[in-house]
Amino acid sequence: MAVPQGFDFDLAIIGSGAGAFAAAIRATNLGKSVVMIERSTLGGTCVNTGCVPSKALLAAAEARHVALDAGGRFPGITASADTVDMPALIAGKRALVEGMRSEKYVDLIADYGWDLRQGTASFAGTPEEPALEVTTSDGVPESVTAAHYLVATGSAPWTPPMPGLRETDYVTSTTAMELEEVPESLLVVGGGYVAMEQAQLFARLGSKVTMLVRSRLASAEEPEVSLALMSVFADEGIRVLRRATLSSVNRDPATGRVRAVADVAGGQEEFQAERLLMATGRRAITDGLNLDAVGVKTGDRGEVLVQKTMGSTNPRIWAAGDVTGHREFVYVASAHGALAVENAFNGAAREVDYRHLPRVAFTSPSMAAVGLTDEQANGGGISCECRVLPLEYVPRALVNRDTRGFIKLVAENGTGKILGLTAVGKEAGDIAAAGVYILAAGMTVEQVANLWSPYLTMAEGIKIAAQSYTTDISRLSCCAT
Repeated sequence: MAVPQGFDFDLAIIGSGAGAFAAAIRATNLGKSVVMIERSTLGGTCVNTGCVPSKALLAAAEARHVALDAGGRFPGITASADTVDMPALIAGKRALVEGMRSEKYVDLIADYGWDLRQGTASFAGTPEEPALEVTTSDGVPESVTAAHYLVATGSAPWTPPMPGLRETDYVTSTTAMELEEVPESLLVVGGGYVAMEQAQLFARLGSKVTMLVRSRLASAEEPEVSLALMSVFADEGIRVLRRATLSSVNRDPATGRVRAVADVAGGQEEFQAERLLMATGRRAITDGLNLDAVGVKTGDRGEVLVQKTMGSTNPRIWAAGDVTGHREFVYVASAHGALAVENAFNGAAREVDYRHLPRVAFTSPSMAAVGLTDEQANGGGISCECRVLPLEYVPRALVNRDTRGFIKLVAENGTGKILGLTAVGKEAGDIAAAGVYILAAGMTVEQVANLWSPYLTMAEGIKIAAQSYTTDISRLSCCAT
């Protein structure tokens, strides 16, 4: 590849996660020279400490749960499960992560041929002439210049400042997945996607789990989501306390257990547990990047402030993924990275569009949504009509002997245009994926109600939910939808 005139590279990327790789692949396909700078483990959050390891452990925990629960769900089936060999489970998770990191990250760099520098980068120079000062892993400093720069440094778990918290040896969603023993009891602070997944993971591995939730589970989603998952969690022995705020915490020197006091619904309550998991959100990783020196503005949580084009306040510096403070999904980061490159080098002026962004939490049953919630539609001045379909009306759920959950449609009054879809149930993510196409096509309830749908699939529930706008679905034959 030709070296750009006056610069060392066309594109310099800080970070090596999904956004960074999507950008590097797109740029090299355009014939651009690329350098990627990574200070830690190649691959970023998703493959190392996020999606891949957490979902691998969740799948293992579900296998154990199904074995323990099979006799209650399916007549004639007897199954059992011993206690968990946590070191072996964690070793298997690490092997999976290392294999995927090698195949999907390390090997790709060689295939595409961009440069990789292991080291720490920070901006230097001026807003008009930005550069990177890179200190490599062997301590050698060097300067790197590029026509464009991409900040793709991701995010990290964040905990609010609280006296005594550090002394409790608390874990986060990252460090919890390295525990070599299943805690006898676990106190989880938080009620978002990560908190829900981790709480159910450890409950199914054998921990007695209590959750302290500020408002409700998945508070940004439909209220039916919280109600459904609260019921599931209660059945699995997970205690969920709503309107609960942690006020103090310490470790009892006599017992070694964590002692926490929380304000719960106007009163105070004390909790004790072997371990404490803080799942109180994430913050962008921008410390040490010296962004001010090159005119890049950041927000209150350290996030790089970007336009819809992914451009920062410096026209030569772009950002992608969690570091922007946008929705923390790996597919969002990938879209950001590719879009930034198109805009930087092709002048495409493309903008990121979240209208049909699917959202998934890998609880069991899982939660997924796309588009507007009932509250969001009404808050936006849209008159809408909703239907909530219990899974007892979905034949696939009956066959699975698992009718926990629902499918909810939000449709505009008058036109019947579907504006949002939410599901709790097995394969809810696949239901939301179908919802993406429905919303993107601007389909109406009537259109969906009259489409073909394969029988005995969970996605058939979308059609049945659409039919419920005009039909008493309790009077339908199970095969006549």
